[in-house]
Amino acid sequence: MTTKIFTAKELKKATNNYDESTVLGQGGYGTVYKGVLSDNKVVAIKKSKIGDQSQIEQFINEVIVLTQINHRNVVKLFGCCLETEVPLLVYEFITNGTLCDHIHDKGRSSLLSWEKRLKIAIETAEALAYLHSATSMPIIHRDIKTANILLDDNYTAKVADFGASRLVPLDQTQLTTLVQGTLGYLDPEYLQTSNLTEKSDVYSFGVVMAELLTGKKALSFDRPEIDRNLATSFVSAIKEDRLLQIVEVHIVNDGNIEQLKEVANLAKRCLRLRGDDRPSMKEVAAELERLKKREKKPSEDTDVYANKTEYLLSATSKSFDIDVGTGGSTSTTAEYNSMNDQLLQLVDNGR
Repeated sequence: MTTKIFTAKELKKATNNYDESTVLGQGGYGTVYKGVLSDNKVVAIKKSKIGDQSQIEQFINEVIVLTQINHRNVVKLFGCCLETEVPLLVYEFITNGTLCDHIHDKGRSSLLSWEKRLKIAIETAEALAYLHSATSMPIIHRDIKTANILLDDNYTAKVADFGASRLVPLDQTQLTTLVQGTLGYLDPEYLQTSNLTEKSDVYSFGVVMAELLTGKKALSFDRPEIDRNLATSFVSAIKEDRLLQIVEVHIVNDGNIEQLKEVANLAKRCLRLRGDDRPSMKEVAAELERLKKREKKPSEDTDVYANKTEYLLSATSKSFDIDVGTGGSTSTTAEYNSMNDQLLQLVDNGR
């Protein structure tokens, strides 16, 4: 994927000199602005905090990771700007906000039917399966959560925010790293051992599925202590056959109870404490798709929706741009390091 180098002037103009009204979101990482380029393309521009070296390293990491990826359920990186005081990243603009907003906003959550939720789960699982197994070097996202899954107007899922992602050299099955991620979604095994594997993403995805089923936040101090952590209380409820007590009321109907139970059991498997006991993302994606095909269709509308989803999913599997490295793992690792050095040099020169 070619990455364009934007000028500071272009991006200043696109955001009306970073006007307050163009701010899409703010967080520990910095600020994201909505911009309109001279060719009228709408973009999201991510500006990291000034003077934060770790942010700059994450920025470089994100450029390296996203240039390896081409998948319809991963946010596209158009380019970057290196001549400003802090580097800027330019992404495609996703119109409908985050999955987190849709699940936890009362008005929006009622519009998020079970069919839509299942479609979002399948698309996110496919994106993660692709990251783990279809790129030249496996990529562990490391911060999968509903706030990092964006939705477009058709409720198509787009996985975003690769600042914490890691490329795993092919000769390693795990990396020992400084623990990074979001509480409530963090793999407990990774938290204990600092050993990062792709199964850490599987755990986080299990929490996302629990959130889609229950409408509850991953971690909430407003809940009684026993229910504070969604993963723990969700697994207990499934073991005790209490799913229908905790599932979001409006997504249940006579025709989908069996399917909800099977998806909940799959989420429970993703949330197993030992990484080795969890399924791979490829298995999760395949299982969700199988459940989607098996659903009872109570109305014609659902038929149309299912066909559309099926069509989209078959299109997904064809649109993978798989970059298969021919060399051994060491050359891929060296390639990653040299890309890293080149980008760091560019950033330094840009200042």
